[in-house]
Order: sequence, then C-alpha cells, then structure tokens
Amino acid sequence: MRARLPPLESLRVLEACVRHQNMTRAARELGVTAAAVSLRIRDLEAELGTKLFIRTGPKIAATPAARMLAARVGEAVAELRQAVDDCRPKPGRILISAVPTLATRWLTNALTEYHRLNPSLDVFVDASDSLRPAGSFDISLRHGRGSWKGITAHRIFGSEATPMLSPALASEIHGPSELARLPLIPDRRWRGWFAQFQTPVTPLHFTADYSSQELAARAALAGAGAALLSPVLFARLLAEGKLVRPFRNIVTEANSYFVAVAETERRTAVLEMRDFLIAHAHRML
Repeated sequence: MRARLPPLESLRVLEACVRHQNMTRAARELGVTAAAVSLRIRDLEAELGTKLFIRTGPKIAATPAARMLAARVGEAVAELRQAVDDCRPKPGRILISAVPTLATRWLTNALTEYHRLNPSLDVFVDASDSLRPAGSFDISLRHGRGSWKGITAHRIFGSEATPMLSPALASEIHGPSELARLPLIPDRRWRGWFAQFQTPVTPLHFTADYSSQELAARAALAGAGAALLSPVLFARLLAEGKLVRPFRNIVTEANSYFVAVAETERRTAVLEMRDFLIAHAHRML
C-alpha cells in the first residue's frame, strides 16, 4: 500500500520556506504566523522521517531533500494553477481606467512593451479623471490616498513636483525670485514650494487653470508659464530639452499614483498585467 500524501498545505509551506530561505517571509506570503509555519515544517519532517531544514538561530538552510521536494511541489502547483486558469473564462479584453497624465506619460510606453510579450491580448484604455467604480474596469490607474473600498491598490509613483518651463522662459531664471515674477500655471503646491526659500517673493501671478498635469505640461511647452510637474513622469520632455527644470527642489503631497484592481480579482491575465505595470513603474524610479 502506498503511503498517504502529507497535507497539501504542509507541502505549500515547505515550498515557500525553501524559496524564501526564511520562515518569517514565507509566513508573510502565506498569510499565517511564523509559529504556524514552523509547526507545519516540524510535522512534515516527522511524517516524512527526514530533516528538511538545518536551523542556526533564526536562520534556516534547506537540506537537499527539502530542495528536491520543494522544486517538485512548485512544478505541481504551477500545473494546478494552469489547470484552474484553463477552466476560467478568459477576458475578451482588459479594460484599463487611467488618469490622463499616467495614460499619456507612462501607460502608453508600458503597454507597448507589454504587447511585445503578449501580442494576442486586447487592451482598451479609458483615460479620465473620473473615479470609476469597482466592476467598471479590470485595472485602474488612480491618484489619491490608496484607500478605496473594495479595491486593492499598489503605489507606483509619488506626487513629487518641481517647476518646469520652456527653454525661452527658463533663460530668465536665476533664482526663485525671478520665477515668482513669471506667470505660474495654478497648482495648490506652489506656495509650499516657494516656502522652502528664505528669499521673500512677490505676489504670485497665475495663468489659466488646468485639470491635469498633462494639460499643465502642454501649457508650459507653449510658453504659457511655469508648471509644477513630476520629474519622473515628465523626464522625457526634460531629456529632449523641450522643458527645463531650473531647480532641484521638489514639493510633495500625501496623494500618490496607484495601480488598482478589485479585491475579488482572480483572473491570471489581469493579475499578470497588474504585476507587469507595477514592475515597469518601479524601474523608472
């Protein structure tokens, strides 16, 4: 008679421990306590009758038997995951809701790279400042605090900003007092930026107001005035010399940019694209 299999959960714990080489990190991934992971491993060692980890204080080292078993378990779990995914309906296309600045300055480049790897996946981008409710999108690129009901949000960019303006206007700038005399594209962070300097500034003069950084950037490109823009999202315009950044000083706010999906989202295609977008954004920082 063949010996019965150990509990599948114990095998999953083993695979995570070998992959992380750390029980605390494995526990964090699995959503359990480190004590629960340690108990699972001890029970598994007793059931198999073999040592799986060598413990030296808080550190663990997987034995050859543990590495072999974990590798096979990982392959089996991947097969199971693929089988389950094959049973789920595939999204006809992925709908991405995005604030215009992210859609223009980052998402288009990220999706171009993604489609080289996944040419058969259809994607539709809805660029809008409106906050779309859960269920109306597959992935949402949002600006805010990241605490939306029913949504799992991953921070990708902060809200750092610095003055940028056309090369012609920038030639007049030697310090913050000269900048203060120029037309400024409205932004609630301007006074916070100027407050970093001890030099008094004249009353600020503002131009037409715009609803997004993208529109403010276009106004700055046209020479309408200086705009507070993200040095990350608008790095290309700086590199091309179309905009100039006269100061290294930045101003920040509590809001950030996030990649978000519904808490209940389980479709592999959607989660893989979310993870790709997060990784792509982090490479820019």
